[in-house]
Amino acid sequence: MDTASATALRRHRRRERRLKRAAKAVRHAVTSYVSPLGWMTLGAAAACLLAFLPLGWTELLAFAIVAGTMMLAAVVLSLGNTRFNAAISLSNRRVTAGDTVTVLVDIDNRGRTPTATARGNLPIGDAHERFTIPMLGPGQAKQTEVTFRAVSRAVLPIGPLRIRKGDPFGLIRHEKELAERLTVFIHPATVRLNTLNAGVPRDLEGQPSGQIVDDDLDFYGLREYEPGDDVRNVHWLSSAKTGTLMIRQYEATRRTDTSATISVNPDDYASSEEFELAVSIHASIGVQCLLQDRPLYCHAGASHARPRNAMAFLDAASGIGPDRDDNPNLAQETLSHAPDASFYYFTVGSMKDLDQIKRMTLALPRSANCVVLQADSGANRGIRRFANFTLATVGELDDLPPIMGVLA
Repeated sequence: MDTASATALRRHRRRERRLKRAAKAVRHAVTSYVSPLGWMTLGAAAACLLAFLPLGWTELLAFAIVAGTMMLAAVVLSLGNTRFNAAISLSNRRVTAGDTVTVLVDIDNRGRTPTATARGNLPIGDAHERFTIPMLGPGQAKQTEVTFRAVSRAVLPIGPLRIRKGDPFGLIRHEKELAERLTVFIHPATVRLNTLNAGVPRDLEGQPSGQIVDDDLDFYGLREYEPGDDVRNVHWLSSAKTGTLMIRQYEATRRTDTSATISVNPDDYASSEEFELAVSIHASIGVQCLLQDRPLYCHAGASHARPRNAMAFLDAASGIGPDRDDNPNLAQETLSHAPDASFYYFTVGSMKDLDQIKRMTLALPRSANCVVLQADSGANRGIRRFANFTLATVGELDDLPPIMGVLA
């Protein structure tokens, strides 16, 4: 392409960009202040006035006058200073389902002229909280308190606050956004569990467990010999100094990598309540692992993460939702992200049959332990042991602590 052609192409693209910006500005001017109903009213008034001239029907003239008067009144009612400053804050950005959340909306006038009355619209998820903003003099402020109950687990967006000035007919509107959008994490219900130590093997790279044993890797101290002690653990130098046989003691170290996977396929659950029970089971186990400083890999559908702490894990659990595309073989996805865990927890629903669970667990390493927790709303709690996994039935969330106590 020669220089002249390249220059012409650049000019053509600049013209196209200018035309797009101009069209966007026109659309904004057309739709930002006059509503679709307003444009329909204005168009009907103009059409009736034009039709009156050749036809002479007084009804057409009357309609045109009424519609024009309404538009003029709408313009007058929409005038006024709306240069508000606003900020929103939350009583708590992390709550549990059933808790109450308070949103504080602070609006002030930092200008030198009074503001007009307006309407505030605060989106809370899919709902909208509307309230009146009174006229504020220079330097005046108003605080509005909006309270709602966190009904169910969710990641709930709040805001941004929208200020609207308009007429009661809905013909003219002036709307702008103030303040930023905030997020409330509504965590699933959880229960506190006892220490999770079941089936965690000793390992060179493990963490000290606080348990004192006679044979391990992390030296702890010495004690006097007792009948039955292994003479290989005698510390001969200390025994020679004290004149008494002294036995080495160690602090047990455990490899604590844990994987927690939940099925998010709604076909695995009898009801939405059962799905929420499964999420609470999954969250309770994950929180306990993180409170014990056990490295945790969590899996929920296409989401695979290694949370830093319990709060980050609960934030992620707030957003767990059903997904029919979830791989029914939970172990396949889990092993692709956490192949070296020493303990695998799987949380499934009551519609997941035993044969599917057995096939799923066959792929797990033999050196690892596996517990499958089956949420079954209203069922009696129970534990069944199989060759390569343990199946626990959880009828309600309060069943989980005694079940995990037995497994420990």
